[in-house]
Amino acid sequence: MKNLRQSFLQSGISRRGILQGTAAFGAVALAGPLGSGPASAQPKKGGTFRVGMAGGSTNNNYDPGTWDNAYSQTFATARHGYLTEIAGDGSLVGEVAESWESSPDAKEWTFKIRNGVEYHEGGTVKAEDVVASMNFHRGEKTTSAAQPIVAQVQDIKANGDEVIFTLEAGNADFPYVVSDYHLCIMPAKDGEIDPASPNGCGPYKVVNYEPGVIAELTRNPNYWKTDRAHFDEIKLLTILDAAARQSALMTGNVDAIDQVDLKTVSLFQRAPNVEILSVTGTQHYTFAMDTRAAPFNDNNVRMALKYAVDREEMVEKILFGYGAVGNDTPISPSYRYYADDIEQTTYDPDKSRYYLKQAGLDSLDVSLSASDAAFGGAVDAAVLFSNSASKAGINIKPVREPNDGYWSDVWMKKPFSAVYWGGRPTEDLAFTVAYAAGAPWNDTFWDNERFNKLLVEARSELDDSKRAEMYKEMQQILRTDGGVIVPMFASYVMAHSNKVKHPEKVASNWTLDGFRACERWWFA
Repeated sequence: MKNLRQSFLQSGISRRGILQGTAAFGAVALAGPLGSGPASAQPKKGGTFRVGMAGGSTNNNYDPGTWDNAYSQTFATARHGYLTEIAGDGSLVGEVAESWESSPDAKEWTFKIRNGVEYHEGGTVKAEDVVASMNFHRGEKTTSAAQPIVAQVQDIKANGDEVIFTLEAGNADFPYVVSDYHLCIMPAKDGEIDPASPNGCGPYKVVNYEPGVIAELTRNPNYWKTDRAHFDEIKLLTILDAAARQSALMTGNVDAIDQVDLKTVSLFQRAPNVEILSVTGTQHYTFAMDTRAAPFNDNNVRMALKYAVDREEMVEKILFGYGAVGNDTPISPSYRYYADDIEQTTYDPDKSRYYLKQAGLDSLDVSLSASDAAFGGAVDAAVLFSNSASKAGINIKPVREPNDGYWSDVWMKKPFSAVYWGGRPTEDLAFTVAYAAGAPWNDTFWDNERFNKLLVEARSELDDSKRAEMYKEMQQILRTDGGVIVPMFASYVMAHSNKVKHPEKVASNWTLDGFRACERWWFA
């Protein structure tokens, strides 16, 4: 099996300078048995695109501050527009924002709003809408999961067709920040958006939405991107069971699915009219430990568990080679500041026992919650973890949790659980969303003073070499002190009917072409 760096380098992923306007992701659609090959150069309009997805819950809603799974995020990008967009080739392009520029210290950013971008229910996007949309996620009273992303914004104001952001410190990455899927642009009334409204300025408008079941949309006839939104209608269906998703594709009841069951992919790809699409990005699977709760509040216990994972075995048996080993941070070689000289944590029962003894323990008994709603094969991964850990005197009891409600009832509720994460376009965002102290999605409730200090300093450091050293130290701190185990980076493995076509470059920052398959794909 290739090591982590080889896996990413051989995928052709590169990272250019942020200020040149390129993103942290490369993308590759693999041909032959692993991909659909070159796509048709001439998209055409028409048809109903039906997507079966592993995500989706009865608890989902329209509130942009709550979106926490691939289903809600795909639904969001189908109906909303954003200031910026990460394109399929990994570059950063303007969407609602036509252009942007910064002050020399990158502390003030000015975005010019594109003229004539229409909402589904009438009216056009104004600078004041952008201000209200961003302010929804700001402040102490907000409940938005995006609050830590925009916490750096000290002030935001409209000036004609421009929006001016003033940051607490310089941030060369800020144009990437506003591409986050939570930060959609919605119409404002009296300075506020309505988070319960489906009204957006994106490629499709909502006809029907039954959370946890189906979302039905129809093309926005006034969408400003005339070369996008090829389908007449979209149907996003929640199909939590992997076998049911694959059956739905084989029988023609859906046109595309996410999260192909890797255990059966070799057989599945032989089915008539089915094509497998695999892209390597920054998606990673984790086991999150609540660092507030015993025994995980002892870092020796956390280190014992990290050395008790056989990462190579997981990549082989859970990912079937569609991925690479992880090193307990979310930063992969596709990131600009990936530290390739940090020691790789490997399976070592003796080291695991050493750390147990440092914690004053001869053995350890813990329960690990998992569900295939977390990621395909999560329950099997928990069983593998249990088997490997037993050799170190650690007794892990895998607990199979229900798929429905996993993200609301298990994640961040149970002290040890399986989790999946898509990547973020920059190191700052990856760390800020999930590891900054107090972040709503800090699922380990980890709080490291040095890490938090470096996170703020690195964001505003414009000297590239100094910034690289800061991010290296943060990766090292997270690896040796953090509450997360990242055993593997997983390729996005999807499938679609051979009637479905897509651009040759398919985004690797999220599944389904960066959540934008509804907008970017078409029927042959």
